[in-house]
Amino acid sequence: MDYSIESSALDKLESECLILGIYENCKLSQSAEQVDQTTDKLISAIIERGDIQGKQGETLLINFIPNSTIKRILLVGFGQQDKITRKRYKKASASAINTLNAGKISSAHSALLDIPVIDADPQWKTRLQIEVFNDGLYQYQHTKTKDVKENDLKKITVLCAEDDSAAAETGLNQGVAIGQAMDLTKKLADLPGNICTPNYLAKQAEKIAEQFSALSAEILEESDMEALGMGSLLSVSRGSRQPAKLINLTYQGADENTQPIILVGKGLTFDAGGISLKPGAGMDEMKYDMCGGATVLGVLQAVAQMQLPLNIIGLVPSSENMPDGDANKPGDILTSMSGLTIEVLNTDAEGRLILCDTLTYAKKYNPEVIIDMATLTGACLVALGRVPSGLLGNDDALCDELIEAGDSACDSVWRLPLWDEYQDQLKSNFADMANIGGRDAGTITAACFLSRFTEDLRWAHLDIAGTAWRTGNNKGATGRPVPLLCQYLITRADA
Repeated sequence: MDYSIESSALDKLESECLILGIYENCKLSQSAEQVDQTTDKLISAIIERGDIQGKQGETLLINFIPNSTIKRILLVGFGQQDKITRKRYKKASASAINTLNAGKISSAHSALLDIPVIDADPQWKTRLQIEVFNDGLYQYQHTKTKDVKENDLKKITVLCAEDDSAAAETGLNQGVAIGQAMDLTKKLADLPGNICTPNYLAKQAEKIAEQFSALSAEILEESDMEALGMGSLLSVSRGSRQPAKLINLTYQGADENTQPIILVGKGLTFDAGGISLKPGAGMDEMKYDMCGGATVLGVLQAVAQMQLPLNIIGLVPSSENMPDGDANKPGDILTSMSGLTIEVLNTDAEGRLILCDTLTYAKKYNPEVIIDMATLTGACLVALGRVPSGLLGNDDALCDELIEAGDSACDSVWRLPLWDEYQDQLKSNFADMANIGGRDAGTITAACFLSRFTEDLRWAHLDIAGTAWRTGNNKGATGRPVPLLCQYLITRADA
């Protein structure tokens, strides 16, 4: 997909399709008013017929513009002019790309920078449009041989005023980087478990590193992990024929003495539950248990593309969780890299077992902060649905920064408590802790488990079990929380 910025005058514009905004009660945006004047009030005449009211997300494609170098006009509703939030702007932009993609349109110009969005500048509006347009055009077709359809839309140009061109160009570059990172994350997540194995994920990390001089990749094998004492992580891979990998993708954009930001992503390429076998219905979606790991790879690619002046280390523990004669059994006792022992009460609570050793390993880098992301608990989906990701952590400032980044990127999080009272649910008669805390507060007790391995770190945990993929007829990865993390890192770089 080709994205660009242009400062052409609307009365001289040549376009296959021009996207214009309209507000509630049929009020035209500034750009729409200009085009209305140059087309003999065509837009006004069509609005008077009642085909569009300007409501949020409403669209109308005008297929013929007489005596004009603009072949089509797409009107997009934004609702009340003085109440357009970032999320409403995103929703309207998504409606625009869905309508465009349904037609035989190969290129389009967007004149949506003149839409007034609360607390948003032209840079943000440009970036958001690119992200949303790119997301709407994503198609999974890597394992299809029939009914493979290429998008007709090949080029989108964002129109901007001359004074806004520098900001829009920055937004464009960020939007392209984030959009491509989401594409990578979604592709890896959507691939089936027989293709996207731990070894495949490791190879992808190496390919990403080859594209950027500031990136380097190191893959720890099971023998390396055994030497480090990662008994918890290795216990999960014992039931699989696929050897575990610990992927280290490092970006150096700042002085080598600058403390790194560490991102840890759960990389379970398939989770059958182990001996505590999951129900068969819907088990195919457990290929998405590596969405945290896919996010880390996507974010590191975007960071390298944007050349942010930060040091960032991405760690992805990757394995399968399968039932086998050598698999974890309920009641087994594991010794983690930290030396803490763990009683396995449920082998399907394996994500925390691979994450805890990785969090311990991360301490060797003396990180400034560490953020992990994982499709960790179904309890998070029950508690929060599919709108926000769950957020827990031991550092208020870090959590506040992530909340702010989520609000800015329209990739929301909701913070849950991490109180000491919940730690009691992890008590074990036979080990330092159990790997589950019972039915109550499952998302919180999972984070409590991880907190025991991050006590001397500034740490935050994102539970993305409800947001990393969609189910049902529109089943597929969402690419979240790539926008949230990229916004957090952009803000850190700007600071």
